[in-house]
Parts: sequence; C-alpha cells; structure tokens
Amino acid sequence: MINFRRSAAVLLGLLATTALTGPVPAAADEEQAAEPPRVELVLDVSGSMRAADIDGRSRISVAQQAFNDVVDALPEETQLGIRVLGATYKGKDKKVGCQDTQQIVPVGPVDRTAAKAAVATLRPTGFTPVGLALRSAAQDLGTGTTTRRIVLITDGEDTCAPPDPCQVARELAAQGTSLVVDTLGLAPDEKVRRQLLCIAGATGGTYTAAQSADELTGRIKQLVERAGDTHTRAPTVVGGTDACESAPLLAPGVYADRESFSEHRYYRVPVRPGQELRASVSMALDRPVNRDYGVLLRATAADGRELVRGADAGSGRADVLSAGLRWSASADDEASADDETTADDKDAAGTSPSPAVEPTTVCLVVSNSFAARPGTAATPGMPVELTIDVVAAAGTPDGPDLGRGWVLLALLTMAGLLTGLVAGLLTRWWVATWREN
Repeated sequence: MINFRRSAAVLLGLLATTALTGPVPAAADEEQAAEPPRVELVLDVSGSMRAADIDGRSRISVAQQAFNDVVDALPEETQLGIRVLGATYKGKDKKVGCQDTQQIVPVGPVDRTAAKAAVATLRPTGFTPVGLALRSAAQDLGTGTTTRRIVLITDGEDTCAPPDPCQVARELAAQGTSLVVDTLGLAPDEKVRRQLLCIAGATGGTYTAAQSADELTGRIKQLVERAGDTHTRAPTVVGGTDACESAPLLAPGVYADRESFSEHRYYRVPVRPGQELRASVSMALDRPVNRDYGVLLRATAADGRELVRGADAGSGRADVLSAGLRWSASADDEASADDETTADDKDAAGTSPSPAVEPTTVCLVVSNSFAARPGTAATPGMPVELTIDVVAAAGTPDGPDLGRGWVLLALLTMAGLLTGLVAGLLTRWWVATWREN
C-alpha cells in the first residue's frame, strides 16, 4: 500500500509538472552506440583511369599509392572497406559492364598487408557504374546510430545510368541513415565536377578536385580522420519552419537540417530565469555559390523582438561558415526571478507552493545570403548543423553604483563644482607664485 501511494504521488507530480511547464522539447540523441568509425573507399577502375596526366603518372597508379599511404596511416579504431567499380569486365556488353562493382576489402578492422595487395592488382578495365557502386557501398557499411562515410574517387561521370548517382545519393540521404558521401575528382572535367558536387551535396558531404598525388593522399587521409571525429556525434535530423509559432521546440543537443538559398528557418528553445542560451550554426558550402555571402544566427523573442545576433561571412576560401551567440535574461528579470520564494521554502514555512516559473521561449533564426551560380542546383538545401546548449548564466562583475535619476545628477553637479573650485584655487596659487618669482 505504501509503494502504491508513493507511485501515485510520483505520477501526480509528473502530471502537474507537465501541465505547468508545457510540452517537453525534442531532445537530440544523447546516447550513441559504442561502435567504431566506419568508412568505405570507392575507387573508379574504369578504362579512363589509364590516362597519365597526374604528375606524369597514370591516374590509377596515383590512386593506388594514395590508398597505400592511407592504409598505413589508418587509426586503429577505424573500420575501413574498399569497393571498386569497372575493375573486372573487359567486354563491350554494357548491360554486363554496368553491373561491375565488387568489394575487395570488407568493412572492418584492416589487414594492412592484404588490403594493399588487393589494391596493387587493380588494372583499369571497364565501364563506370557510379550509382550502383554507391548503393552497394551503403549496404556494405550497414545501419547504425552513428555517421558512416563513403569516399568516392573517380575521373569520369557515370556511364551506366540508371540508376543516376545523384538520385541514388538523394535516396540515401532521404533514408535518414546518417550516411555522408565525400567525392574526389581526378579529371578537370566540368560535367564530372557537377555530378560529384550533386552527389556530395545531397548527403552533406564535400567535393574536392585532386590534381596531384599529394593532394589526393592528403584529402583521403583528412576525410578518414574526419570520420573518427564525427561518427559519435551524428546530429538529430530536425525540420525548421518559416515562422516561430510553428517551429520545433528543441532541447540542448546537435541537430541537422537543410536550408535553401536566401531562406530563414526558425527553431524554439525554452530558457528559464538564471539560464544562458548558447547556440551556434554551421553551414557547409557543398556547391558553387557566388562569392558574396554570409550566415546569420539571431535570437528573438516570441513577439519578434531581436535579442541578440551573431553573423559571419566568407570570401569563397572556406568550405564551412559558422556563427554563434549567447543570451540570458536581463539583470532585472533575473533579480525578479531570484526574489521569488521557492516552493521548498514555502513548504517549510507551512504555506502552499507557488507555481513553477514559466521558461522564456527564445526563437533561433538561421538565415543565409547565398546565391547559386548559373547551373547550380538549388535542391536539396545547404547542409546546416545547429548546436544548442543551455547553462547556468555567468554573472558579470558589478561596477560601482553611482545612483540613478536625480541622485546621479546631483552627484555629478557636486563633482563638477568641487573640480572647478580646486582647479581655481590651484591656478590662483600658481599665478601668485609666478608673480613673486
């Protein structure tokens, strides 16, 4: 009976708290599965990789050297796989050649000797089924709660569509599988560049043109290391709205969204008296845009009043733009909140507890001034990562209080009179002394 009464009391307390504080904010995923970083390198081994135009060497030999260097430097905890396309079929039957993709190293702890031996035997051969290879690579990496990465290295556009590789990338992104595709282009071809940008943009990845062996090796290493940095912090996907009233209510955490060119997206965060909101936003430049652009993050009240803003801009040299802000209630608001007697104090005094203090709903507005270059796809939107934290407000040191209103005016008047009197006496003394001398 005692346990039943305690359970009932707890239930009633929870119901009362919910009624007082309103709906619970959507929380970012706090618990991540203890799984290692998972990356798959997808290498184009089609016939065009025989071209010897990178540092006087063939494209395939440069790629093989880069793979060897990456395997040697691979972090122990990273699970790596390697998939190839166009590596085995030497015939001209397109239907058969467009199925030519194999996983030569399974995703898992890497046997460095076996992996380098498998890469060393590759010879440029057939077609370029990029879309099929991407779809197969996603299956190789499997599902999970953490971010997984595909690094696609190719020198040509897909010659086997359908499936179109851009459409495959959009399908993978729409599945919400926390999968990022980074692309590396080995040929200065505009059609290839546009296709690789489309693939990367659809999944929140990056595109890089590698024109030397050092560039290719360095970029692959960077992407593999990035997988280790980001896989445990897969953001929670959230959809901002075009108005504060309908915006999602968010708790502290990391969130991912997409924003169209020159768009404003709204999110809401509850902030209680004595708390400080800290927020930042990062937007990836995953496609060509005009050089004059910027990202703006604002905090506004529910009625539209701007509370604080943080802006940043770029000049075309960065692939990510970020902005951040901090906001807490004014000193008067915090003082009035501190003056209120807590429920525990009133209970101790034998009086009824007061209602819980309602949090202030702060609207976060993410805006951008991006403009697409001619021929650049506007959809899907630019990848956005929003980080939110609510902490105890950091008080600022108090300065000397000189008073307010008429008291301050009287104080300043007296200070002026005394200063004038002292200055006059000193001047009179100095003149008298100068005349005597």
